[in-house]
Amino acid sequence: MPAALLFALALSSAAAHDMSMHPGAMPAPASAPDSAATARVDGRAEVRFPPELRREVLATMRMHLQGLAEIQQAMAQGRFDDAARVASMTLGMSSMHGDQAEQEARYMPPGMRELGARLHMQAGEFIVAAQDATATGDWHKPQMVFGRMMQTCVACHAAYKLQ
Repeated sequence: MPAALLFALALSSAAAHDMSMHPGAMPAPASAPDSAATARVDGRAEVRFPPELRREVLATMRMHLQGLAEIQQAMAQGRFDDAARVASMTLGMSSMHGDQAEQEARYMPPGMRELGARLHMQAGEFIVAAQDATATGDWHKPQMVFGRMMQTCVACHAAYKLQ
């Protein structure tokens, strides 16, 4: 077991070194910056939700992130039917419960609403592609759609931050 731990540490160290060699790679912070310095450097638009709704939005984002992780794992194991099911439950239009989406949209800037709608539409596209892959074995399209879903998440988190 200790040998496996040392190997994992060596790999993570090598990956960190390798990341520093790529243009555009984000360097690892030496220490946590203070919030005032972060606010000056962080160019994302601030989105303010009422406290209870903010908690719900953050919980939904964590559900999306968990769903993406589960989808990726299922695809890696060739279980596209499971990936489609997880996408439906955590990212698809049916994952939006009650009037929460409508309440959230009232506080979101138009660009954030558009990115959210795009993610949910891409999830629907992914579900169909993953179900097709279950029947055909062609995993290319679900992989491509999954990548676009991730890019949509990254674009939203790069442009907006909750306050």
